[in-house]
Amino acid sequence: MPLEDAIDTPEAIAGPIDLRAEFAAAGIEEMLAELDRELIGLAPVKTRIREIASLLLIERIRRKMGLSGALPTLHMCFTGNPGTGKTTVALRMAGILHRLGLLRRGHLVSVTRDDLVGQYIGHTAPKTKEILKKAMGGVLFIDEAYYLYRPENERDYGQEAIEILLQVMESQRDDLVVILAGYGERMDRFFDSNPGFRSRIAHHIDFPDYGDDELLALAELMLQGQNYRFKPEARDAFVRYIARRKAQPRFANARSIRNALDRVRLRHANRLVSDPDRLLSAEDVVSIEASDILASRVFA
Repeated sequence: MPLEDAIDTPEAIAGPIDLRAEFAAAGIEEMLAELDRELIGLAPVKTRIREIASLLLIERIRRKMGLSGALPTLHMCFTGNPGTGKTTVALRMAGILHRLGLLRRGHLVSVTRDDLVGQYIGHTAPKTKEILKKAMGGVLFIDEAYYLYRPENERDYGQEAIEILLQVMESQRDDLVVILAGYGERMDRFFDSNPGFRSRIAHHIDFPDYGDDELLALAELMLQGQNYRFKPEARDAFVRYIARRKAQPRFANARSIRNALDRVRLRHANRLVSDPDRLLSAEDVVSIEASDILASRVFA
């Protein structure tokens, strides 16, 4: 379906437009509020998402008024370290674009190089085209996109996948949004080597690392979603855990916090069942104690 038809058939509209009502009708405020609840911090990311949503809403209104203009390019690049919410934001972006009528399905297909690039001649094209077929009408999210291009390997087939992607990003831009993701510096080098991608990417959004206070708030939000909570001493212990874990290699922001809480729950459960004669209260089964955190190898 052409994007122009998906938005609305242009027609002259007289009188003022109630922007708040238009935003509410599209359900955008609800989705942005949900994003605020789900993601701690990331203020510049949320600002850019609101800007994009606002642009697309105005485009929708303009076409209702019969005002013609070029439809905006929506392909994007998300840069940042692991665990900063790039996949979550891509999923929400797919929903926003669907609500605004810019995507007919609004689903997210998340892939890496292995899903697109084959191992032998003739293998890459059908793999890439199959993924694109699944993604049509929604968002194709390519994580660590720079791995598609490996100039040091003359027998690498990534360039074939790139050429197919570039062609579809241009010819099917009314039915597919592609989001490339990865580390900032590596994505810059990737764009330098593949200017076709740079020219097709309209929105570059950088995802900052979380601060210590944001990571603590994120941990408490995750626990709340699982019906757990920190006791005061445990909260203090987790503050210390965050500081130590961030100083270690391979720290992945929210992902590392989620993994840490999974291990905390294991120790919490083991502590409770270690005394089978104990009568458990509701407080016991929902409360994380300091010992559940301080047993981590981070404190060794």
